[in-house]
Amino acid sequence: MNLKTIDAIAAELQGYDPKSLRASDVGLFLERLVEPVAQVEQVGVFDALQRVLADDIVSPISVPPHDNSAMDGFAFDGAALCADAPLTLTVVGTALAGEPWQGTVGPGEALKIMTGAVMPAGLDTVVPQELASERDGTVTIPANTLARGDNRRKCGEDLMQGIPALRQGQWLGPAALGLIASLGIAEVPVRRRLKVAYFSTGNEILSLGEAPRPGAVYDSNRYTVFGLLTRMGVEVLDMGVVPDAPQALEAAFVEAAQRSDAIITSGGVSVGEADYTKAMMHKLAGTAGGVAFWRIAMRPGRPMAVGRIAAGTPQAPRSAVLFGLPGNPVAVMVTFLAFVRPALLRMMGSQATAVPMLRAHSEEPIRKKAGRTEYQRGIVSSGPDGALRVRTTGNQGSGVLSSMVQANGLIVLGHDQGNVAVGDEVDVMMFDGAI
Repeated sequence: MNLKTIDAIAAELQGYDPKSLRASDVGLFLERLVEPVAQVEQVGVFDALQRVLADDIVSPISVPPHDNSAMDGFAFDGAALCADAPLTLTVVGTALAGEPWQGTVGPGEALKIMTGAVMPAGLDTVVPQELASERDGTVTIPANTLARGDNRRKCGEDLMQGIPALRQGQWLGPAALGLIASLGIAEVPVRRRLKVAYFSTGNEILSLGEAPRPGAVYDSNRYTVFGLLTRMGVEVLDMGVVPDAPQALEAAFVEAAQRSDAIITSGGVSVGEADYTKAMMHKLAGTAGGVAFWRIAMRPGRPMAVGRIAAGTPQAPRSAVLFGLPGNPVAVMVTFLAFVRPALLRMMGSQATAVPMLRAHSEEPIRKKAGRTEYQRGIVSSGPDGALRVRTTGNQGSGVLSSMVQANGLIVLGHDQGNVAVGDEVDVMMFDGAI
């Protein structure tokens, strides 16, 4: 596979400026930087959760496999219905789910039927038992109660035999597992799990269990990113905290590149920082395509690095994609959701990569400076009229991690957008399923 270099990708983006990069251009850049993993494996349905389908699944059967009743009630030929008069029919038997009824139902007759039971030939309508009156072996259906064909599930209504039930690139959630099982399929082809290594950098970072010391802070980013990655179903390699020391950083990057498909770091990418992280990223990029350092026109999360770290051997070279994130906790989460998560999903082979966006009315005025994209923590709810509304969590500082716990989404204010007035509609990137 001939991977494009950082310079080649940058040349494809009109107006590319690493010192003032639009947030929208970050996604375009990353689409060109990453490629799906190629390896495919067969797994059982129970092991397919959070995996990405490698090939289409063609339905071997129709679902449902026969016309059946959608209700407990009475099945009959709907041609007998009269709009202005009740209909009385003779009940000739009972059909149970899983036990097809072997008799016949003629004109003026009906069959008592349970939900899921096969509809005998000639019957196309079911009246729910609560809408009918059964007495002395007959059932009476009131006028204007239902139309012909009501409450019947048709053969193949859900899926038809020979038609793709799931497409390549489908991320397999709980509903997809049920669908696969409903087809009688025990194993499915999926892309292998993506391997992602992660570590925090900095001499000021404390791991849990270490005693507090002046100027130091406990590392929250590792645990946040661990949760974000685990939610995606990737294989996580937690490499702890790496101090700002050349040898330690080099060893961490080399090990991460050898053992993973992607590397995520936090800290050490800001302009003017007195550390070795950026220098080590440059050194280890080798011929793998280089590393770009960005100042993104966004808030929070302005500094970010992307590229590749070389690994493997001269005979079998390989590389790991690098995502160097800021150090502030909220900035880490925002840049992960906006940029890293979609890129990782693409590497997993998923066709759907974007976090869902909704439109909601702002409950408060929001100050916004044009010329950058802002991601403000928001709380979305439904108003009395059922319309979605959103308010901020208050303090939007990039170190206020508690605001991410309070929020259920990010209010996304576009690059060219200005102030928001009360009642204005805004975009909201929802957290559900991502955080």
